Amino acid sequence: MFRFLEEKFVPVAARVGNQRHLVAIRDGFITIMPLTIVGSLAVLVNNLPIKFYQNALDAIWKHETWTQWGGNIWGATFGVLSLLLAFTIAYNLAKSYDKDGLSAGVISLSSYMTFGTFAEGGLTGLTTGTGGLFIAIIVALLSTEVFCRLSGNPKLLIKMPNGVPPAVSKSFAALLPAIITIGLFALVRTIISAGFDIPDIVGSFYTAIQEPFMGLTNTWVAALVLAFIPTFLWTLGVHGANIIEPFMQTINLPAIEANVKAISSGEVAPYIVNKPFFDAFINMGGSGTTIALIIAIFIIARKNKQYNTVGKLSAAPGLFNINEPLLFGLPIVLNPVLFVPFILTPMVNVTIAFFATKWGFVPAATVSPPWTTPPIINGFLATQSWQGAVLSIVLLIVAVCIYLPFISMANRIAKQNEQRVAVSESQNEQQVTKLENQKVEV
Repeated sequence: MFRFLEEKFVPVAARVGNQRHLVAIRDGFITIMPLTIVGSLAVLVNNLPIKFYQNALDAIWKHETWTQWGGNIWGATFGVLSLLLAFTIAYNLAKSYDKDGLSAGVISLSSYMTFGTFAEGGLTGLTTGTGGLFIAIIVALLSTEVFCRLSGNPKLLIKMPNGVPPAVSKSFAALLPAIITIGLFALVRTIISAGFDIPDIVGSFYTAIQEPFMGLTNTWVAALVLAFIPTFLWTLGVHGANIIEPFMQTINLPAIEANVKAISSGEVAPYIVNKPFFDAFINMGGSGTTIALIIAIFIIARKNKQYNTVGKLSAAPGLFNINEPLLFGLPIVLNPVLFVPFILTPMVNVTIAFFATKWGFVPAATVSPPWTTPPIINGFLATQSWQGAVLSIVLLIVAVCIYLPFISMANRIAKQNEQRVAVSESQNEQQVTKLENQKVEV
């Protein structure tokens, strides 16, 4: 089975993982990751569920005053993410074509802004949150494709004389492609607005397509699929987390924003499935909840030299959710024994975490801590509750229990292999001794 998957499936998965548009989306989100973390921390500061903390700040300032600080940070981070993504995705995609990434990013941003609404109050409809993420991604990809093809046309190149600064030459080289690209998107926006009477394109798109799509992903079956894909790909040696990351990010930020708004209004958070949910409860120690695997090794495989050594080396990185040493050191990749619990554990944990959140035992994730935040602490920060930390502990115990019998099996197999090697070496030594004795007799 592994030979078949390695020959037929891995090349396809590798091509998908290296597909330039997916890589551009992933790298675009990675570029703005510091801002999403800062925005999440601002939400945490404003909504930390500790009465003493809230009452103390309310006593010093009015509630509306001290929460304005966090609100200002949110507006400067989450509030402009669509604009930033329109630039960063286009920049990375253009660089993959060896084109001018800066020009492509600026043109993409301008193309995306043509979908805003210009009125007496200025530009609206783009900077009000994460509702425009999907349109920003689509515009970034399409505008960059158009720009890169036009910029390769020598008939559209305005050459400047020698001695002109390089920055000026690049600007004029991108002038005609920029006019055509931005003009095309402005024309599309005009046709949609005038022909279909849709003044707020971003809001209408969110209501008609993005919101229902996010609702479809907010199910137990979708959560199982999202837990299965990265671990399955990892067992074949393909970086599954990188492949699924662009999809996770597109549903992540709007879900967090909607959860924050709902909770602030006293309503139930509408979205369970988002990236903080997976980081806090599923990817503890990395894909496959491998922090539990390390604990299982320390419990039952301490006398296994290979497992014990790899476990010790992987413990510190695993505490911060980095598990490549474990994946390739044991290994888990292409390992017919360990690939079963590696895939099974996240699916069991996602089921428990999903229904624990759905039934109200644990609040929905509303804060996105850094993915390197250690387990349990991550559960507390993501849900802003002690229940999140307790759920992380429960899931760790469940994961250890799943890994233990497989580690025991792998340990027995390793001992049998060691015994076979020892017997083989002993037989070889006996054969060598016998030959030497025969030589002496001769």
